[in-house]
Amino acid sequence: MKSRTVYLLFTDTGSYLSRLIHLYTREPLNHVSIALDRELTEVYSFGRKQPNNPFIGGFVKEDISSPFLNQARCEIYELEVSRKEYECIQSFIKHIEIDKEKYRYNFIGLIGIMMKIKITRETAFFCSQFVATILQNVTSLPLTKDPYFTTPEDIRSTPSLKLVYEGVLLHYKDMDSLSETEQPSLSYISNL
Repeated sequence: MKSRTVYLLFTDTGSYLSRLIHLYTREPLNHVSIALDRELTEVYSFGRKQPNNPFIGGFVKEDISSPFLNQARCEIYELEVSRKEYECIQSFIKHIEIDKEKYRYNFIGLIGIMMKIKITRETAFFCSQFVATILQNVTSLPLTKDPYFTTPEDIRSTPSLKLVYEGVLLHYKDMDSLSETEQPSLSYISNL
């Protein structure tokens, strides 16, 4: 059976909420999204719906060229999944996208992580909870925590992920447009 690739995008937007989360986690990249394509045109997560208001959040299809994201520091990883797993991931995302107005950002769940209390909300996710829920049945990504307690760093530190880019998100498109033989090394890119 042929495999497919999904991409995990870890970012630091420098927003107030991102800085607040950083105070707790002490990790550099505190937001995670999942992309279904290498060009990052189909990037999904739970986050702010309006760039200027961190308190109105929910399911979002992220635009990496937006002013809010394009200057973000990031790391992009690829993950090989089976064709069936890829179809399940697509189906899960499309199911939420159809009813996206019912879904909210799980601020209370973030408190649950800090307090080590599982707070169950059927139509609410925080970013890493959403991605971990999607990937919990992917055999090549053995997550050890319940999605309710999974942080972006828990996902990012999984050995089965392959780093393909680190640097400013805006420059990923520049790298991506290069042919395979012209692509600079990761160490070069991280210095941009």
